[in-house]
Amino acid sequence: MSSSTGRRRAGLLIPLFSCPSTASWGIGDIGDIEPLTAWLAAAGQQILQLLPLNEMAPGQKSPYSAISAMAIDPIFISVARVTEFAALGGEASLSPDDRETLAAVRRAPAVAHQQVRGLKQRALRASFERFLETEWRSGSDRDRALRAYVNEQAWWLEDYGLFRALHAREHERAWMEWPEALQRRDPPAIDRARRELADEVLFHQYLQWLAGTQWQEARQHNHGVALFGDLPFMVDVDSADVWVRQHQFRLDMSVGAPPDAFSATGQDWGMPVYQWSALAAEDYLWLRERARRSADLFDGYRVDHLVGFYRTYGRAKNGGDGFFSPAEEPAQRALGETVLELFRGAGAEIIAEDLGTVPDFVRASLARLGIPGYRVFRWERQWHDAGRPFRDPSTYPARSVAASGTHDTEPVAVWWAQAPAEERRQVSSLAAVRRVTGGADLSSRPFDASVRDTLLEILFASGSELLLIPIQDAFGWRDRINEPATVSDANWTYRLPWPVDRLDDIPEARERKDQLAAWASRYDRR
Repeated sequence: MSSSTGRRRAGLLIPLFSCPSTASWGIGDIGDIEPLTAWLAAAGQQILQLLPLNEMAPGQKSPYSAISAMAIDPIFISVARVTEFAALGGEASLSPDDRETLAAVRRAPAVAHQQVRGLKQRALRASFERFLETEWRSGSDRDRALRAYVNEQAWWLEDYGLFRALHAREHERAWMEWPEALQRRDPPAIDRARRELADEVLFHQYLQWLAGTQWQEARQHNHGVALFGDLPFMVDVDSADVWVRQHQFRLDMSVGAPPDAFSATGQDWGMPVYQWSALAAEDYLWLRERARRSADLFDGYRVDHLVGFYRTYGRAKNGGDGFFSPAEEPAQRALGETVLELFRGAGAEIIAEDLGTVPDFVRASLARLGIPGYRVFRWERQWHDAGRPFRDPSTYPARSVAASGTHDTEPVAVWWAQAPAEERRQVSSLAAVRRVTGGADLSSRPFDASVRDTLLEILFASGSELLLIPIQDAFGWRDRINEPATVSDANWTYRLPWPVDRLDDIPEARERKDQLAAWASRYDRR
């Protein structure tokens, strides 16, 4: 079974939070997918690659720090489209302070996560109160729709709703600090909590119903552009999933990555390590459920930190050397291939983020399974040859994802500006580059429109069936989405310079749209 369609396609990587419209509340939301995909379709792009939409842990901005593997973060709900909010009077119903905050977050050059989250929470809480008063137990269409959604999604929504309600009652303390009976999930304590917190549980289910309904509407108005998600390798230890399945994780261990190009000392993500034997004993049910949920939401998705599903790198929280689980290559190969088969068995297309320190047998395994891995131009080099020359993109295997970078890399404009002269000379001498430039030497040029477009065009011309370009690289911008192994106010706050429903009013965006469409046509990515 192949994970590729056999067609040549191109798409852009754009975090949803980065693309607000004039109507949204300082952050890109589900309603903004319609105008964004309209622009992408006109640009000849067939895929919108998003970052994870999972609900982030309280106080977090990273989409890879999730309080649930299943829930959509309510920060992405289009509040103006909520029936109850409109019935309350819409934005006019907000307090003067909230109207002032709304105007401020709309003007802000970056996403103000804390202010946006608080603003939306207050508006959605008021909407829920209206729902309780006018719809709940009324037999109305919306009453029946919420009940149907709760029943249909009960396999994850029931535990999630209770977890969020308890989290709120416990002042957002981690579940490891709750009363012992709730930590252990003793049945009498759980039953009592469900009764006592019934309305709060329903509130969180209501939010997921709103998000889920809006998401399915967005998929129906996507202008033929496939929506690709991102399946994070792990969730927070303080998550609904870990609370429910404590026996499937090593809570005394912390998962991360060994030393690589991003960090000379490796990375510690502070998340628990999979107890693979416990997952296997239940036929990997939780991973199957994650695959099912991803297939329900997306046409395809990127498997984050692919190598971790072959061999998880962890450290004891009290110190000590890092270790791999499983420890031996045959078991690692068997585990990774089992997980990947169950992921794509749910029906969505998958691609594999196989970057960083990845052993050769993992990439050989991907090739055997027919699952595309990444070919990031700046890292695709003959590392064992003299001078470590770059691979010509025309030689990339068809079953691969060509890319100029990822959400974790510096934009190509910054990379080119910092690249040693010898690297630039090697790039300039590539056959693919010489074909595009007519033999002109790029090596001494600063990063300008001609360098940008040459680097983009050789990737459109590459052998890879799939091409995914970060939005910054498509325009030649220098803004970063994230800098790995750092904690920064700038991480995960990037916003496009223009509202997505005004892109056709912007000459620069019109020019990029036309050029991307021309390349897609020229290189048969249609």
